Amino acid sequence: MDGPHPKLQEMLEEEERLGIPPTDALSVPAARRQHIENATPEAGPTVERRWDLTVPGPVTDDPIDVRVYRPGNDGPYPTLVWIHGGGFVLGSVETADHHARSLAVAADCVVVSVGYHLAPERSFPDQPKECFAALEWAADYADTFGGDPDRLAVGGDSAGGNLAAVTALQARDFDGPDLSHQLLVYPVTTDANLPSRAENAEGYGLTTDAMAWFDDKYITDPVDTASPYAYPLKARDLSGLPPATVITAGFDPLLDDGRRYADRLDDDGVPAEYREYEDMIHGFFGMIEEPDLEAAHDAIEWSGERLRESF
Repeated sequence: MDGPHPKLQEMLEEEERLGIPPTDALSVPAARRQHIENATPEAGPTVERRWDLTVPGPVTDDPIDVRVYRPGNDGPYPTLVWIHGGGFVLGSVETADHHARSLAVAADCVVVSVGYHLAPERSFPDQPKECFAALEWAADYADTFGGDPDRLAVGGDSAGGNLAAVTALQARDFDGPDLSHQLLVYPVTTDANLPSRAENAEGYGLTTDAMAWFDDKYITDPVDTASPYAYPLKARDLSGLPPATVITAGFDPLLDDGRRYADRLDDDGVPAEYREYEDMIHGFFGMIEEPDLEAAHDAIEWSGERLRESF
C-alpha cells in the first residue's frame, strides 16, 4: 500500500502546513497542552450514567482518578477496565472519554477508565502498580455501579495497551482478579528496534523520535527495560493469560509490537484474534468524528463484539 487513507493523508498534510510541532520538540507541559487541544472527548455516543471518583492508590497513598460509565439502566453489566494512551506522559480520563463511551455502548458494559499518574512526575513501575490497583478496585466495587465483577476485562490503546497487557500479566502472576479478555489497541510491547519502527519512523503522526522521548521519561533506570511489566513481549511465558483482541495500524511504528505480541500469545496457547487496518495510522481508533474514519467505527464495533463474546 502506497500510503495512508486519503482522509488521513489530508489530515497529515494539513498538520504539516500549520507547522504543528512534534511532541519530542516540546516541553512536557506544552506537549500536554497540545494533546488536550487535539483531543475530541465530545465525540461518541451518550451513556446513561457517568461517575468521577478517586480510588486508593498503591504508591505514596496518592489516589487514582477513575471515571465509571454505565450504558443503560439494565444490569448487571460486564465490566471493562480501560487504560488510556499518551506515551505514559500525556492523557487523562477526560481525553479518553470518547473511547470509554464508545466501548461502553459497543460492548454493552460498564467501563472503568483509569487516570493513572503520568511520567516524568511518576515513572515505571508506578503506572503498572496503579492500573493493577484499579483493576482490583473494579473487581471489588463494580457491582456498586451496575457492573458484574465476575465478567471482567481489561483494555487500552498505545501506552494504555501496554499497561492493559501488563495488568493482565500482573493479574496472572499475583493472584489478581480473573479476566475474561484483554483488548490491546496498537500496544507498546517492547523497546526493540522492530522493522515497522524504521519503516514508519516519521510522516504518519507518531514518530520513533517521539517514542524515544516518551520512553526517556517513563523508564528512568535502564535495568527496568528487561522487565516484562515494562515491556510484556519480554515475558518468558504468556500462557494462562486471558484471550486477546489485538488491533494494529499499517502505517504505525508500533505495527510490529502488536503483531508480534499476538503471535506470542498464540504460540503460548492463548486465543488471540488479530486485525491490522492496513491504511490507518496510530491513533485512528479514536477518529470517529474527525476525520470520521470508517475503519475507526469498524474497529470499535469489532472490539465490542469480541468483548461481548468473551463476557
